[in-house]
Amino acid sequence: CGPSSLCLPFQGTKLELPLWLAKGLYDSKQRVLSVELPAVYKGSWRTVFSADANVVDLHKLGPYYYGFGSQMLHFDGPENAQLAQTVLQTFIGRFRRIMDSSQNAFNEDTSALVARLDELERGLFQSGQKGLNDFQGWEMGHASQITASSLVQNYRKRKFSDLDS
Repeated sequence: CGPSSLCLPFQGTKLELPLWLAKGLYDSKQRVLSVELPAVYKGSWRTVFSADANVVDLHKLGPYYYGFGSQMLHFDGPENAQLAQTVLQTFIGRFRRIMDSSQNAFNEDTSALVARLDELERGLFQSGQKGLNDFQGWEMGHASQITASSLVQNYRKRKFSDLDS
């Protein structure tokens, strides 16, 4: 089975289906089909992730490791608790290094690091880099004024619209 599809035994035959189709066909009460976890979420890989998640090239294993892993929890599998714990611990174990690298790599080539990251991690890295670049620009006087972040602006809009109701 590939990292972005599932192998499904169907009357003695395994079929590889896209996740969206497997989710549509799955019914935990009727047991029309059963879902097999992709190898990257199974025991041997869990051991690797628990030893040192930072050495793993998540992009090579599947560019949406976290998203796909969390979608696998939709299926009632006996390994769901371990799967959820592994995905969470992998994220926690890698998060600090990603954010440290994004904050300490000003004007450096980060392509080797970014190439090994899951898409979620790449987004976090880019956000960290943008924050660092914006701060460096402000610190050097390149920013004419400080502006509120889009999160704060959207919160204010929601708060005012709630008051209007």
